Amino acid sequence: MTKRVLTVCHGNICRSTMAEQVLRADLPAFGLDVQLDSAGVSSEESGNPIDRRAAAVLRKAGYPLGSHRARQVQASELPSFDLVLAATNSQVSRLRQLALQAGMTEAEAADRIRLYRDFDTDGGGDMPDPWYGGPEDFKETLATIQRCTENIANHLAD
Repeated sequence: MTKRVLTVCHGNICRSTMAEQVLRADLPAFGLDVQLDSAGVSSEESGNPIDRRAAAVLRKAGYPLGSHRARQVQASELPSFDLVLAATNSQVSRLRQLALQAGMTEAEAADRIRLYRDFDTDGGGDMPDPWYGGPEDFKETLATIQRCTENIANHLAD
């Protein structure tokens, strides 16, 4: 059975896009059939491509980029995802509010909308935001995403 996963950050040009590409490349090795997408809670970057620094870090690590245009998440789409992974706690809260507007119950929203780092082997908390940093910050974000992948795969397999 195909699982649907949405990764979410603020503008959908760095963290969520990086996470989408890593999961797209790495989850098949776990024998999972997963349909992936990404979005932002904000519309300010809508239509823009992946941040050039994020793209460079992904390319250097061997991940394909595909085509990407940033978009804002819509409340109506949230019920169709099996798992929604948000970069920050404030984004989790916002997404759960949107899910309730879309008719999901509080229990459904809490079960499906999770903090990305809930799956981190190094602990939880907000995913680092590389936007204001340099290449090392993007590498740190990629490492965080990669550490979570196996636990996300195990969660989806349950």
